[in-house]
Amino acid sequence: MKTLIIAGLLISAGAAAQAGPYVNVEANSGFVGSEYGGTVIDNHIGYEGENWYIQGGPAAVAPDGGDAELEFSGKVGATTALADNVSLYGELSFLTGDNDTSYGTKAGLKWTF
Repeated sequence: MKTLIIAGLLISAGAAAQAGPYVNVEANSGFVGSEYGGTVIDNHIGYEGENWYIQGGPAAVAPDGGDAELEFSGKVGATTALADNVSLYGELSFLTGDNDTSYGTKAGLKWTF
C-alpha cells in the first residue's frame, strides 16, 4: 500500500510541472494568537502556463460561530528567474463579500539548492 501511495505522489508531482488546466481545492484558516477566526475553502479551476497561472471559483466562507456563505475567489500569479537558482514570484488574489471585496498580494524570492 505504501508503494502505491508513493507512486501516486510521484506521478502527481510530475504532472504538476506541466502547463494546462487544473483543479485546486485549498483550505485557509485564520487565527489571532490562539483564537480561531474561521476557514475559507477555495474550489478553483485554473490554467497554468510555463511561468504564470490564473484560477477562480466558488469559496465556502465559514467564520467561527457564524453561518457559512458561498462567495467567489480567484488568484493570478507569475514567477520569473533572476539567476540560475533565484526566482521572483508574485500573486494577486480576491474574495467577494456581502458588502466589500477583499484583495491580497504576495511577493517573494525563492532560492533553490
